[in-house]
Amino acid sequence: MGQQGFLINTEDCIGCKACELACKDLHSFDIGPRTRRVYEVCGGDWSVDDVTGVCVPSNVFAYAVTFSCGHCDNPACVSVCPTGAHAKDPETGLVTVDAEVCIGCGSCVEACPYGAPQLVKDEGVVRKCDLCQGLREQGEEPACVALCPQRALKVGDIDELRAAYGTCADIQPLPSSEYTSPNIVVVPHRNARMKEDGSYRMLSLGQ
Repeated sequence: MGQQGFLINTEDCIGCKACELACKDLHSFDIGPRTRRVYEVCGGDWSVDDVTGVCVPSNVFAYAVTFSCGHCDNPACVSVCPTGAHAKDPETGLVTVDAEVCIGCGSCVEACPYGAPQLVKDEGVVRKCDLCQGLREQGEEPACVALCPQRALKVGDIDELRAAYGTCADIQPLPSSEYTSPNIVVVPHRNARMKEDGSYRMLSLGQ
């Protein structure tokens, strides 16, 4: 099995957050930790009609981006973990955290540009996406993939995903893929902003 990764189809994603809730429910997280999150991005302009005084919107857009972990080629969480709790599997490329070894110091939380590791204070350890290894071993899809009504998420061999959907790995508001080389493929929304240019804002609270 080669490096595993995610297809994130923002053209089909409707921002319903079923994936986020499925992940949270599977892991029985309390309020706070979110190992998958949906970002809502919007923007546009407006002008005032000189005659009527009515505000007229233009170039208005909105799209959603779902993200959990990129299982990166250069994972920041692994390099800063003082106990070796974070590790990248040489066969599947999955980046996982061993709760028995984790001391909950939060170094990985600070280091990851994607916010993938989440500190679960009640447990005193960090949790993150493991691509639902338990479910996949039983022949099932990850919870986020299975619950998406739009089928906007897919997992598989990253080389196969790239061959089928392209190599784009950047979209706002995610950080540049140059930092950690995440194993993701993004199908950009038609109105997607590909770089930080001040033309958009985040719609959701807590993002």
